Amino acid sequence: MAAYHNDLQECQSYADEISVAQKAGTKAAGGAVIGGAMGAIWGNSDTAAKGAGAGGLLGGVKGYSQASREKQQVVKRCLRGRGYKVLN
Repeated sequence: MAAYHNDLQECQSYADEISVAQKAGTKAAGGAVIGGAMGAIWGNSDTAAKGAGAGGLLGGVKGYSQASREKQQVVKRCLRGRGYKVLN
């Protein structure tokens, strides 16, 4: 069990190299730009601001979710590479 816990900690430290905040921020910024542009096309400045806010929020959530999945995949691949059977 001690060897497993050591391997798990090492694999998690590899996964921690993925920046969840950076990925969420990048997606939020992209979502805000797209949402603002769509709001401007379909409405006025008020609609553009609301579209940017909604797009930023959705983009941030999507980025956070993607980064979290990526971190889980890194840990799973790392453990498999060390000979463990990962069930999911």
